[in-house]
Amino acid sequence: MEAYLPIIIQLVAGALGGNVAGKLLKNMSLGTLGNSIVGILGGGLGGQLLGMLGMGAAADGGMDISGILGSVAGGGVGGGVLMAIIGVIKNAMSK
Repeated sequence: MEAYLPIIIQLVAGALGGNVAGKLLKNMSLGTLGNSIVGILGGGLGGQLLGMLGMGAAADGGMDISGILGSVAGGGVGGGVLMAIIGVIKNAMSK
């Protein structure tokens, strides 16, 4: 279970990041469910990218405070960024 904890943290943080980005960027929002789903995907991708770069809990498997904060930051930022990208694409396609 401890091996999955960083991934779970990244996914939850991604969902939160996607929804925060949706609130801040109202014209790009995909709705609560859409923001959450895209945020979860972005959170997983962001966390894995940080792990490949040697940062976050995914890099060393440790769950100390820096690993947790790295997972939260990577997941949240990844979720927000992917939600914004998908929102821009959705708006461009609807015009």
